[in-house]
Amino acid sequence: MKKQEIIDKLRDDEHYYGSFGKQYLSNSDIQTLLKNPLDLRTPSKTNPHFLVGGYFHTAILEPDKLKNFKVVEASSRNTKHYKEITGGEMCLLQHEVDMTEALVSTMLDNKVCRDLIHEDKNEFELPAITELCNQMWKGKADIVNHNEQLIIDLKTTSDLDSFKWNAKKYNYDSQAYIYRELFGYEFIFVAIDKKSGRIGLFDCSPDFYRSGKDKVEKAAEAYDLFYNTEGFDPQQYFINQTL
Repeated sequence: MKKQEIIDKLRDDEHYYGSFGKQYLSNSDIQTLLKNPLDLRTPSKTNPHFLVGGYFHTAILEPDKLKNFKVVEASSRNTKHYKEITGGEMCLLQHEVDMTEALVSTMLDNKVCRDLIHEDKNEFELPAITELCNQMWKGKADIVNHNEQLIIDLKTTSDLDSFKWNAKKYNYDSQAYIYRELFGYEFIFVAIDKKSGRIGLFDCSPDFYRSGKDKVEKAAEAYDLFYNTEGFDPQQYFINQTL
């Protein structure tokens, strides 16, 4: 397939997250490749934080898809009512949706955020692929702002004041590096505190990008060792460090 044909196919979430998209590495693989490469491609468990974040993104970028979220009117996921309705499926609670809708309104009421997100010629949920460290990588940008030449990523956080210090912990540095390489624009995070509604805009320093590049290089090295090295026995693998 030609590159544009691949990108067009990756626009569909079913292909992006399905078997077709799994032939490419992504930032979501970084943690696994750095910690336990044998767990690569193991499906991750859905948790409430991911659901809330997903609803927030969808409400801002693709509101027509909100109907795909299942919402339950229950005080918690431990109630009998919730368990009977969901049958073990992880669903949003109505009060979580109400809270998230309020966050969406807060962000879009902010003129700077609104202009960054909804500027003319912006593209939402735009996929791309590229080669990094001899491996093929994919990414799907929340927002590509061509006028400002920015990739904008939306985040919800439980502590805005710790966002800067936790960014590397959550591999936002490798995300920024990968997406800058994918799209050729600088990367910024727009984060909103789920408790207070405070908003933060975080651009990326050269050190932040370098840290991300280092992670990508190490992750690609681990992938090559574990999955492309003939005769490699993972049971003989260990790390060696000096304390």
